[in-house]
Amino acid sequence: MTQHSPAVEKFNKYQIITIVILALTQFTVVLDFMVMSPLGDMLMKSMGLTTSQFGFAVSSYAFSAAIAGFLTAGFADKFDRKKLLLFFYIGFIIGTLMCSLATNYSMLITARIVTGLFGGVIGSISLAIVADLFPIQKRGRVMGYLQMGFGASQVLGIPISLYIANYWSWEAPFMMIVIFAIIIWLLIAWKLQPINKHLLIKSDKNAFLHLWHTIAKREYRVGFLTTALLSLGGFMMMPWGSAFAINNLKVSPSQLPIMFMVGGISSLIIMPLIGRLSDRFEKLKVFTYASIWMATVVVIYTNMSAVPFYFILIMNVAMMIGIMSRMVPAMALNSALPEMQDRGAFMSINSSLQQFAGGIAAAIGGMVVVQQTKTSPIENYNILGYLILVLLAINILMVYRLSKIVNRKNTERAAHVQAKA
Repeated sequence: MTQHSPAVEKFNKYQIITIVILALTQFTVVLDFMVMSPLGDMLMKSMGLTTSQFGFAVSSYAFSAAIAGFLTAGFADKFDRKKLLLFFYIGFIIGTLMCSLATNYSMLITARIVTGLFGGVIGSISLAIVADLFPIQKRGRVMGYLQMGFGASQVLGIPISLYIANYWSWEAPFMMIVIFAIIIWLLIAWKLQPINKHLLIKSDKNAFLHLWHTIAKREYRVGFLTTALLSLGGFMMMPWGSAFAINNLKVSPSQLPIMFMVGGISSLIIMPLIGRLSDRFEKLKVFTYASIWMATVVVIYTNMSAVPFYFILIMNVAMMIGIMSRMVPAMALNSALPEMQDRGAFMSINSSLQQFAGGIAAAIGGMVVVQQTKTSPIENYNILGYLILVLLAINILMVYRLSKIVNRKNTERAAHVQAKA
């Protein structure tokens, strides 16, 4: 049944400041991860890297981020979340600085691992902060604004990074991220209040028992599996997107930044709208309609050949709408699953599984797609599209289960509050 809200409650001044800080943090972390691919050609030529070496440099971030999530999960609810954010964000800044100073393959791999160890945990800390500070009725909008960091990295980050890399060198974008991130770190220290209410809930578990306790809960495992399956589809297609656009759709290298920008601008416009829809209507319904939309777009796009550039732009916007419209309601539902004392651990494990799933999906995609030469068309890309259709159907079932659990927990919490009143 559709759930209507009579009025959408507005954010107060501090909540707006918090959203801006977390969105800017997300922007730098996402840009640091995404900028590696467009800089690939420069990096490989500068350091004399093979394609497999460059691939490992990209994936080393994801796997180290996943490992970091598991290692920190047990400790995530033992500290003030503001202090945790400041600690891991300074580590991310140091890792990114190491990237800008790398002069050989070993230094680059070390830098990417360090960046992943710290940067990979920041997203889960941010989600735990959102779950602590915002009620479920506002959380869809907050998730929508945070996801705008992804769009902004495409609209502003990647084109600017490519421009300054062409003007100076491939190291310059990483230095730009470092300078911007230092300003954001100071903003966090100055404006964000301590986030430590979860510490008032006493727990006699040590860090490792807390980690086990979080994994052992059946309801939490439903959330973990949902997140992992959601990540598979996007990561299966993403690594080959540029190669497919250039070699199959005949997009020129100079048109690629435009493609990124148009997709990013569309996400910036759509995200707040999707966030509002997720707060106003049933999140499962929003997710289901978005998944049906996504299935249609994926089948058309992966079977396309050379077409006019404007149609490619339209399809990329449609793809971005589908991707983001699924992530916002799913993330909002998932954030409502853990109890306050488990949120840090839950979000850390969730983030880790997302990274692992992404690595696995990229590996599967690499086994499916084929390119005979460096300039020949990508083959079997449409098979990836059909695999994603199966995943989309499974995603709807998993989010349905997740929605039932969250609705039951919300009813129990409301009854508990009413009984105490």
